[in-house]
Amino acid sequence: MTSSPAAPTVRAIRADLLDFTATPAWGDASDNPGGSVRFRPDHWLLIGADGRITGVQAAATFEPAPGIERHDHRGRLLLPGFVDSHVHSPQVPVMASYGTELLDWLNNYTFPSETAWADAGHATRGTELFLDALLAHGTTTAAVYPTVHKASAEALFAGAQARGMRVIGGKVLMDRHAPDGLRDTVAQAERDSIDLIQRWHGRGRCSYALTVRFAPTSTPEQLAMAGALARAEPTLYMQTHVAENRDEVRWVAELFPQARSYLAVYDDAGLLHPRSVLAHGIWLDADDRARLAASGAHVAHCPTSNLFLGSGLYAWRAASAAGHATSLASDVGGGTSLNLLRNAAAAYTVQALQGQRLTAWVALHAATRGGAEALHLGHELGTLEPGLMADVAVWDWSTGSLDAERQRVARGLHERVFAWMTLADERHLAATWVAGQERYRRSTT
Repeated sequence: MTSSPAAPTVRAIRADLLDFTATPAWGDASDNPGGSVRFRPDHWLLIGADGRITGVQAAATFEPAPGIERHDHRGRLLLPGFVDSHVHSPQVPVMASYGTELLDWLNNYTFPSETAWADAGHATRGTELFLDALLAHGTTTAAVYPTVHKASAEALFAGAQARGMRVIGGKVLMDRHAPDGLRDTVAQAERDSIDLIQRWHGRGRCSYALTVRFAPTSTPEQLAMAGALARAEPTLYMQTHVAENRDEVRWVAELFPQARSYLAVYDDAGLLHPRSVLAHGIWLDADDRARLAASGAHVAHCPTSNLFLGSGLYAWRAASAAGHATSLASDVGGGTSLNLLRNAAAAYTVQALQGQRLTAWVALHAATRGGAEALHLGHELGTLEPGLMADVAVWDWSTGSLDAERQRVARGLHERVFAWMTLADERHLAATWVAGQERYRRSTT
């Protein structure tokens, strides 16, 4: 008996392929720590008609069949598309705003920007700009906060579906300590969330997240409502902020005096579980980290935001030792770039200020396979394995004489990749593919 033929391969991309087969050990800057790094220079990535990877072949011994659509990026670097685990779609207009820490930032910049998204047309236009910008920065998957307005979540999911992107999001829950036009009620939030869940959760590549802005802007009753929804549907995500800023931590302690810690506020409400994504996590203690590990929740590390707002230094090494995952995130607009390479370079600085050294492997793993696994998406994306979606980005190793010279003298693969990660930005991005479709190509004009 002969086996049925494989699905036809319809596209092929030629480049230097880099991905991960396992989690790299902390601090190991060898070229292939524990066999976790997979580097395949000058290979073809083969993509089927369904947008999934069908195989990888060495260009020296393989030639795509006639009729296959070829994209020759030889001499460039191909990675899985980046996974941004914490970003705000309405905050692009307030990036690089001057002079505040977190709580004043929200009042002076964030809340005024988000108020405008009550208008559905404005929300749609802003979302289109935001999603196209993600693709132009090499990001193909994101956990996104729109605004409290139901229309903003509608726009996010519709825009992502039109582009084939993997997006996690949900209308923001916020029923106190926010301006007029940005507050909901427990009943309204519940109605809107249930309707959005029924229409968007699991539709295409969209997943719904119960999106608690942060503990101060939700009453205990709203947190309890969100916890009940989470218990009713375990496949829902939960995303929020935790322990970002010292003044914020003190405020939470005043508002929730019965809670052991900021993290415990969410735990007590039933919001800490394997699909919980908690941004920042700077001012956590050992008990908090142990509880994160036990619950399966993880922290989205937002280095450019933490540095720009002066929030503090994330203890990635302590998190790793405690056993909970860390993904990488831009946190635009507090963050200063949607590009996760810029955030990876900033993450190195954050660790260096604490006497730790973040390798390129740990950083890039957190932005690809590690981020996918933390979001329970490792079966779908994050590596260059056959059967996974062809969400990939092609990058130049260098774009000018200075970084070209740095590449020329690099000794070994880690040094080469670390230099690229540190010096490159979105101008090095040549193309981004989502589910096998080219969704961004750098202009040649």
